Amino acid sequence: MVERSGRPERIDSIDVLETHYGTPGAPSLRKVARRMTPLYRKWIMASRFCVLTTVGAGGTDGSPRGDDGPVVLEQDPGTLLMPDWRGNNRVDSLRNIVEDGRVSLMFMVPGSNTVVRLNGRAWLTADAGLRARFDKAGRQPATVIVIEIAEIYTQCARAQIRAGLWSGVDHSAGLPSPGEILAEMTDGEEGGAAYDDAWPARAAKTMW
Repeated sequence: MVERSGRPERIDSIDVLETHYGTPGAPSLRKVARRMTPLYRKWIMASRFCVLTTVGAGGTDGSPRGDDGPVVLEQDPGTLLMPDWRGNNRVDSLRNIVEDGRVSLMFMVPGSNTVVRLNGRAWLTADAGLRARFDKAGRQPATVIVIEIAEIYTQCARAQIRAGLWSGVDHSAGLPSPGEILAEMTDGEEGGAAYDDAWPARAAKTMW
């Protein structure tokens, strides 16, 4: 049914939703793989950045993940490995994985308007052998995310084209800094310019 209460109409059934859209094109369904293929492997191994989305009892979480090489490694054609490198220790994504396990990833490569999407289930391990696969000058991730692939497919490029994502135009002028946002949220007790000035050196020491 459609809700009418003075607010915009609310779509609350799949039948109503589908009346607003056409039938998916055959290529959008036929491009789906259930495991790594040679070309999907080539694309994902070129990606140094992805967004990891999880769901748990506390809600959803989207987390950027990046590395200085492939952001994931292949364990086998149905399984990928992602190191959990240093962050802010909130472990929101990891909590969700422990509680639920459903994950989605969006792999990106600068300059390409293609996005490769992956859905599946994940679990965590602190296995010494898997952690050692990601060793960086003696530093290793605290845990490794093991991702069991359900489906892989390319995403339509229209969103990236509309946004001019890789146009090279810098739109960051005037944006608030993390230090300014922290100061706003703590009524000036933390953050500010001192936080922003200290962050590059702090990050350099704790990158891995």
